[in-house]
Amino acid sequence: MARRVATALAVGVAVVCATGLAAAPSDSDLQVVRLDPDPAPPGGRTVVHAFVSNQGPDRTASPFTVVVDLPQGFTAEGPYFPEDCRADAAGRVVRCTFGAGLARLRTATALVPVRVDADVPPGAKAEGHVQVVSDDDCAPGNDRTPFTLSVS
Repeated sequence: MARRVATALAVGVAVVCATGLAAAPSDSDLQVVRLDPDPAPPGGRTVVHAFVSNQGPDRTASPFTVVVDLPQGFTAEGPYFPEDCRADAAGRVVRCTFGAGLARLRTATALVPVRVDADVPPGAKAEGHVQVVSDDDCAPGNDRTPFTLSVS
């Protein structure tokens, strides 16, 4: 009998733990706001500000990821903010994960330093993109926006 009780308790704990790991998605609307980085010279650096706001009505219940996609001729170069941002091997795609709990009408920003390749001519312009990915987002139409990188 004690063995059955112990097994039932263990199974019950496993079920509670398993269901407690993932919160139910909230009814939040994460939106990417367009911000163009400052111009930079060939070989110089600028910073992409990947700015996301929660239009609500709920606080986010799940983590979300901000993805910065850079055009050819531009390479991400850390350190990044937040520190857990990671670039792909080519330095062209950076992913930054933010925890759950972004309140309605609050914002989160990932800072991604970018090096302009030395052979990109002054006056050149190129388009990159910022996207937010979340299980909570109820309006995906505003989850991605372009930004313009300008070479001075």
